[in-house]
Amino acid sequence: MDPDSVKSTLSNLAFGNVMAAAARDYQKELLAQEKAQSSTANEEVDLDELMDDPELEKLHADRIAALKKEAEKREALKRQGHGDYREITEGDFLGEVTGSETVVCHFYHKEFYRCKIMDKHLKALAPKHMDTKFIKLDAENAPFFVTKLAVKTLPCVIIFRKGVAVDRLVGFQDLGAKDDFAMRTLEVVLIKKGNELVWFNMQFMVFSSDENHVSFYRYN
Repeated sequence: MDPDSVKSTLSNLAFGNVMAAAARDYQKELLAQEKAQSSTANEEVDLDELMDDPELEKLHADRIAALKKEAEKREALKRQGHGDYREITEGDFLGEVTGSETVVCHFYHKEFYRCKIMDKHLKALAPKHMDTKFIKLDAENAPFFVTKLAVKTLPCVIIFRKGVAVDRLVGFQDLGAKDDFAMRTLEVVLIKKGNELVWFNMQFMVFSSDENHVSFYRYN
């Protein structure tokens, strides 16, 4: 066979193989594009269907309603004095502790160093726990309630539930008996005491008031 003829035949075969491979690649690319376009179209259709889905609309409406209700609740609590750590007077005390579900009241002395430490931490906790009202009362200017609640050591933090004194934190004895305790330590102790409702025989009482008198009912 003529060498030139063989060479030409092999060259034609190689060219034919290259063209066949190119054709296959081009076909694959067309198929990929068609698949991508089909997938995009399906996604658009699915999105349109989701937008008209009544169950999705209900979930969205429920979520909006829940957020609105939570915002309204926060505003109502703020009007009751929640979210801030406030100082009150002895005349305000009854209304404050009976006007909210949960109240944390700090009986303090303005010149006691440990009372100032307690103030710092309670001020930081107040906005974190909107469901709880945080207040402080100068023990020197509240002799009536200091006596009735048997407050003898300062700082004294008393937890109230619906006007009932359910527990107290006296000094730093539950905080490691040291001045540099962490705010989180105080937070955990207050939550634990508030939830356990440990009843002290001499200290827990219900407050009841009307226009003419104030009554104290002691639990023994």
